[in-house]
Amino acid sequence: MDTKIRQASWEEKMLISRRNFLKSAGGAVAGLVVASTDGEAVIDSPELRTKGLKTTTTVCAFCAVGCGMIVQVKDGKVVNIEGDPDHPINKGSLCSKGDALFQIPNSDQRLKTVKYRAAGASAWEEKSWDWALDRIAELMKDSRDRNFRVREQGKDGLDYLVNRNEGMTILGGAGLDNEECYLLHKFARSSGVVYLEHQARL
Repeated sequence: MDTKIRQASWEEKMLISRRNFLKSAGGAVAGLVVASTDGEAVIDSPELRTKGLKTTTTVCAFCAVGCGMIVQVKDGKVVNIEGDPDHPINKGSLCSKGDALFQIPNSDQRLKTVKYRAAGASAWEEKSWDWALDRIAELMKDSRDRNFRVREQGKDGLDYLVNRNEGMTILGGAGLDNEECYLLHKFARSSGVVYLEHQARL
């Protein structure tokens, strides 16, 4: 009987639960890591891929939240973007659009110069920014002069001062912060623009 008791005791010792197995396996892996790295984490070995690259901070351009970013550049090309943990707004986190921002400066399809196609033309011409801004101002002034209405007769037959420009529309977007929206609104109203809208998803 003593032999049977000793045999049963030995078999019970050989049985291992899943919990005990995971404890043992975890301890073994931790021991190997410590032994192989002399206390240094293996995640950074042998070197960080951003080591030695030019690093700068910037602000995400997708919307007006203003999330801070850390950008690494190699040979004039963005190779890594991550959230800035010291930034007071996002504290190191980024949305999916911000995380993919490196595609904008690195894209082969990104326009780096002004392209202009005249009315009736089939080809695009390359223009300078000075020319483009002057041209935009000229067209806006022309549209305002042609479509500006000073007075309008109401349904009651009386003549009312309206001072409005019905030939232009101004549309804001998510890339504008509060201050820029304020300035755009002031500009629109001073130009007599009635159709002023904001689309936060642009």
